[in-house]
Amino acid sequence: MLDAADRLLSTAISRVRQPIESLFNWIEEKTHIQVASKVRSYEGLMVHVFGKIAAALFIFQIKFCS
Repeated sequence: MLDAADRLLSTAISRVRQPIESLFNWIEEKTHIQVASKVRSYEGLMVHVFGKIAAALFIFQIKFCS
């Protein structure tokens, strides 16, 4: 069992963590960013990751800001 302070800390962490996890799940769903099997270098990985994030933000802008 957790004491009151630990329960409050756990609740606070959960409240911050949930929206972040939702954002990353949305990015993964829209871009399949985890599929990077053909990346062969650090630079290639960075291009892959930032390209996928840019695509997700572009989709987000079109869908929710127009």
